[in-house]
Amino acid sequence: MKRHLIEDLKSRLKANQENEKTSNETLESLEKKVKTLSEDCSNKKVYIDILKQKLNVAAKEKSEYEEMYHKAKDELKKKDLKFTDLESKMVETESAMTELETSTSQQLHCLAKHTEQALETLQKKLLLTSDKVEEFVTFVKVLTRELQRSVQELRIKIRQAKNKGEGRLCKKGLSHESFRLAASILKVSTADLEEVLGDDEETAKTRMEFEKDKEWLQRIQKLLEAQFPFASYLTDAIMEKLNEKKKLVEEYSSLMKHTI
Repeated sequence: MKRHLIEDLKSRLKANQENEKTSNETLESLEKKVKTLSEDCSNKKVYIDILKQKLNVAAKEKSEYEEMYHKAKDELKKKDLKFTDLESKMVETESAMTELETSTSQQLHCLAKHTEQALETLQKKLLLTSDKVEEFVTFVKVLTRELQRSVQELRIKIRQAKNKGEGRLCKKGLSHESFRLAASILKVSTADLEEVLGDDEETAKTRMEFEKDKEWLQRIQKLLEAQFPFASYLTDAIMEKLNEKKKLVEEYSSLMKHTI
């Protein structure tokens, strides 16, 4: 009995040990599963937190978009009202424009008649003004030529006074054409001009004076052809020649006194 009892206990112990081993293995397996599930739950919790953050951001953006939508809707209503008001004003404007066109057409017809008469009067005045301008230009050209001729005559008289009693040849240093042109401008004979001009130094001086006079006449011509205003420049140019003439008159008077 004891032996059977011991064997039975041994058998039970062995069975219990095997069961314990199986239970331990099962427990270990369960612990691994629990650990895996815990990690999975932790990861899912993190993912859920991320989704919650995204949801909050999406909710905030939705709120902003809804606010923008309401604002846009309100602005659209305001613009619709403005557009309706503009359409109404356009109709009124078109009506007013039609009336204005009719009135303007009548006024323009009347104005055209007055303008035509005014243009005719203005054209007559312009023709008269043009004639006056041409007359003025002619006057200035004649005045400047006479002034230049007067200055040249004074130069000749001064040289004649200086060179009196001396027979001198003056043609040297001037081209035949320039010499003839100078005599023509001065309205003197070539013989008189030869008598006035002296040696090479006098010839060079005469040529320089002649070129300056020529440049002065060209400057006057350019001023007359220039755009307005040119009165002050023209006055300065003429005064320049008048001052030169004044100095020559004084010099000639002084020479004549000494000659007498």
